Amino acid sequence: MLTGSVTPEGYSGAACHPLPMARRKREQVETVAYTDPDGNVLTLRQSLSPRTIRKLNKPHRKDAASAEDVWARRNEMLFEYLAVSWEIAGLPLDDQKMLIGRYRMADSGEQQWVRETLTRHVERYIPEVDLGA
Repeated sequence: MLTGSVTPEGYSGAACHPLPMARRKREQVETVAYTDPDGNVLTLRQSLSPRTIRKLNKPHRKDAASAEDVWARRNEMLFEYLAVSWEIAGLPLDDQKMLIGRYRMADSGEQQWVRETLTRHVERYIPEVDLGA
């Protein structure tokens, strides 16, 4: 039976770096809020970085999945990059994993409203994104 500490001498158990790395502060981005007929509010970022736009415009491998799968994944990517928050029935969601999870769980009507809202938003604010890709 072991008793006591089994850590090497001088090891504090902290991460490999002696000093914690400072988190890079994110710049506040301009957003636009859209309200659906039920009063839920989807907030989207107004701009994307040139690198993200290139990533979205990159052609997807059509042989990797069905055309429907490619279309669905592209819509999810657009949602992931643009969605800042989504308030549903008074409950605000702003965590990226929660947002994409909620989008995937949305019924067909909600998903259609989100897709149409994303399309209008991109056409107005980020026309560099090729929606036909």
